[in-house]
Amino acid sequence: MTQPFRLPDFYVPHPARQNPHYEAARVHTKQWARDFGMLEGSGVWEERDLDSHDYALLCAHTHPDCDADALSLVTDWYVWVFFFDDHFLETFKRTKDRAGAREYLDRLAAFMPMDLARGFPEPTNPVEAGLADLWARTVPAMSIDWRERFSESTRNLLDESMWELANIDIGRVANPLEYIEMRRKVGGAPWSAGLIEYVSAEVPARVAHARALEVLRDAFSDAVHIRNDLFSYQREVTEEGELSNAVLVLESFLGCTTQEAAEAANDLLTSRLHQFEQTVFTELPQLFVDHALDPAEIAAVLGYVKGLQDWQSGGHEWHMVSSRYMNEGARRTSPVTLPFLPSGLGTSALDLRSVFVQRSMELRRRSFTHVPFERTGPSIVPEIHMPHELRLSPHLAHAREESVAWCRDMGLLDPQPGDPGSAIWDEEKLRGYDFALCSAGIDPDASPEDLFLNACWLSWGTYGDDYYPVVFGHGRDLAAAKATTARLIAMTPVDHAEQPAPVTAMERALCDLWVRTTIGMSPGQRAEFRATLVEMLESWVWEVDNLIQNRIPDPVDYAEMRRLTFGSRLTMYLCRLGYQDRGIPEGIYASGTIRSLENAVADAACLINDIFSYQKEIEVEGELHNYVLVTRNFFDIGYPEALGICHALMTQRTEEFEHIVANQLPVLYEDWKLDADARAALDAYVGELEDWHAGILNWHRGTRRYRPEDLNRLPDPLSTRIRQPGFGMSAARISLPA
Repeated sequence: MTQPFRLPDFYVPHPARQNPHYEAARVHTKQWARDFGMLEGSGVWEERDLDSHDYALLCAHTHPDCDADALSLVTDWYVWVFFFDDHFLETFKRTKDRAGAREYLDRLAAFMPMDLARGFPEPTNPVEAGLADLWARTVPAMSIDWRERFSESTRNLLDESMWELANIDIGRVANPLEYIEMRRKVGGAPWSAGLIEYVSAEVPARVAHARALEVLRDAFSDAVHIRNDLFSYQREVTEEGELSNAVLVLESFLGCTTQEAAEAANDLLTSRLHQFEQTVFTELPQLFVDHALDPAEIAAVLGYVKGLQDWQSGGHEWHMVSSRYMNEGARRTSPVTLPFLPSGLGTSALDLRSVFVQRSMELRRRSFTHVPFERTGPSIVPEIHMPHELRLSPHLAHAREESVAWCRDMGLLDPQPGDPGSAIWDEEKLRGYDFALCSAGIDPDASPEDLFLNACWLSWGTYGDDYYPVVFGHGRDLAAAKATTARLIAMTPVDHAEQPAPVTAMERALCDLWVRTTIGMSPGQRAEFRATLVEMLESWVWEVDNLIQNRIPDPVDYAEMRRLTFGSRLTMYLCRLGYQDRGIPEGIYASGTIRSLENAVADAACLINDIFSYQKEIEVEGELHNYVLVTRNFFDIGYPEALGICHALMTQRTEEFEHIVANQLPVLYEDWKLDADARAALDAYVGELEDWHAGILNWHRGTRRYRPEDLNRLPDPLSTRIRQPGFGMSAARISLPA
């Protein structure tokens, strides 16, 4: 059969190596699969299927340095997971038996106990029997923290198969951001990363959830999945009717040819690998310092990084030879030896042909060569799909006056001694920004006091968001940004008695907001709310770091960090508080359905902001963090084309929100067996999110913050300084106590 597209030139900078214990693993795993009923009589595989797929070769390439026992165990895991995938396809996807699939998946969690002493249920099929055996052989060598993380990734891998099944049932192709989010769960690469820890080195628990480690895992995962989708398009899309495929997603979203979609998918794969490398070289060293990792812990992290790198190259090599995929015309990984290069041990770990692939080099070049303060002209705002009705609080006027007075009292409207960077707002600007209008739309049912408090939070958050890039980004002072952030985080203790005395206006305002907001919360609620605030503050430091490097972010990293810089999780958490005592089970907000719901509407709102603020951010402020600019840079296209892509993505994220409400929430209610009160509470929370979305759009239409006539309406005391590299360094330090 003719391939549907020509495979692109892949960026694989490290050539694959093969484990010398390959043959032993191949023999072992065939016997293991037969012993657990996965071959003859299973209705899924025959021996020839296992031989042609050659999962032992996959593992020998992806884990080239482990011993024979570890390679055999890991190979058994991969046989199990691929058998599960094919078994689920034959048993439930083809028959569209959702009820049976749900029951089947629910049972599997019992075969991953944290304590092996609890034992296992009696297995009823090869998938259950294989999982029990693998779990018992693997977890004794690993910590409880690893067991919990690996168990979660395994459950995600299994459970989110329902998402694929539901989309196949209605013929629905995901939008690109939804695809990335869900493919990590159904694709299994985070699960593979857990096995890399088993083979290479377990990541220290205290940094396992740090941004750098999560970005490494996610960038690794996305690259693995997109690579697999390119090789498997013919089998999955053409033959099996699968819809969760990056090439198909981009083909559908961009309205382009299959070949063009394949090239775009490969560019995204390359960008994710660039993000992986960027994180290794710029964020890991800082992580080691910030968390004071000892040499053994640093070695463990670096061993894990090497394991991820080996997997990436080995996975590519396996796709080249496996009968499971189309691979005609793709280049295998191999080192290039040039006469002027050194030779010998350790010098063959780079494939120069891949490093110097033109598309890869061009993507990297564009990311670092944007010229700030580019003249853009006025922002173009297209018609925006808004299915949610706008409601406004009757207490708007009260919140307007009180929030302006609060900002004045906190010192946010006056230059602070020793901190010239604080002279970014005045009262006329603040009144034009009209954050109370936003509050009145996103929380129309709030009491006068709550609406005032909400407007204060929006005022403080936007002040900080304006302050950081001006003082620390254009001032080229990451250390001062981190010190300021640490001080702000210290202002939000779970125990109010531990709150230090504020020094700056920003600290004083945050102290006031923290106490007023959390006074009635339980310690657990305060801790959860504090986590959303810390995420937002640390995301501002991430923006500063990019500005200092003059680096336009990778599109996936930008999308995920944008939810944090926008404060989406913080404001959504406040929306939840009124419903936590209405029978909603603990943990339901962490479910895939609710997280997808929140992410979809958050992305739609972030896109609204970036479309409205394009001229302000790119031309006036010299910013790099804007969906339209990120899209321009990635596709190497003009503003109108990038705006069209962003507008389409915004529309599809809004439509996804509606799809989840109409189709996935009722299923969630059934799966969790929610009573009428809990369902009503979650329905009310959905209504809060709809108000949030409609209120944000209404504010952008009414605020005097983004229109061309507003951008230079007032003299800005920093306008002649922010282009000077040294500005802001001493100011930030003066404002902080020793």
